[in-house]
Amino acid sequence: MTKVNANGISIEVESYGALDAPTVLLIMGLGAQLTLWPIELVDALVARGFRVVRFDNRDIGLSTKFDSAGIPDMPSLMMALMGGKAPDIAYTLTDMANDAVAVLDALGIAQAHIVGASMGGMIAQLVAANHPTRTRTLTSIMSTTGNRELPPAKPDAMAALTGRPTTADVDAIVAFGVAAARIVGSPAYPAEESRLTARVRADFERSFSPAGFARQMAAIVADGDRRDRNASITAPTLVIHGDADPLVPVEGGHDTAASIKDAELMIIPGMGHDLPVQLVDQIADAIAKVAAR
Repeated sequence: MTKVNANGISIEVESYGALDAPTVLLIMGLGAQLTLWPIELVDALVARGFRVVRFDNRDIGLSTKFDSAGIPDMPSLMMALMGGKAPDIAYTLTDMANDAVAVLDALGIAQAHIVGASMGGMIAQLVAANHPTRTRTLTSIMSTTGNRELPPAKPDAMAALTGRPTTADVDAIVAFGVAAARIVGSPAYPAEESRLTARVRADFERSFSPAGFARQMAAIVADGDRRDRNASITAPTLVIHGDADPLVPVEGGHDTAASIKDAELMIIPGMGHDLPVQLVDQIADAIAKVAAR
């Protein structure tokens, strides 16, 4: 683990594999630390000849927090957007995409295969759209375009995402985190209870930043519809989505693939809004395949 200065902030970064191998840059989702990328997936990509870099997004994990910005006022944000005004938010998804590119700069990496999950997929789309010379390929996993006409999350999945407790009581946090993971997770590939509990507890002990989650959510809402920006993406693109995703319904994957020229769409039966260890090899093979393009 190491910290790098990137885009004017400090970002926690981990690098695996040979330094001279082609790089896969992993970008995680809303309120999620770099640890949510299964180490088994990291190892599988290294075994396929890649250098793998994963990092904590701003406002989460061990990267710079933006606590001085306070908690975003979501009703005011929505009113500003409806009125065509710029919302008052701490940062944008474009800022977060610039962070990702700045991580590459800090590590001396000219280009990378950009892989993002959920909000990380949104950020990855913006990296590919705004920084084409830095993007070898794009893989967007369980993500979407911001198209307001797409089906929303199921109510229980949205409650699992947004209802997280603000208390610092470890037992309450772990119990909620495990229950939430079960709600949004893959019905065909359930996580082992002991593994899931240990991961939630370890993440809490590593960092607890509910305010950062709220500011990241504001950045997602403010970013709006990316389809026009996605239309400019020229990198070979793979879109992976589960057909049982209750948080970002599979229509989001279809819309993402439709918005990017020649994108390949891979729908995984029984996969929800997580990265099951049972699917690690399938996902790693798919990333390696698009990288070969």
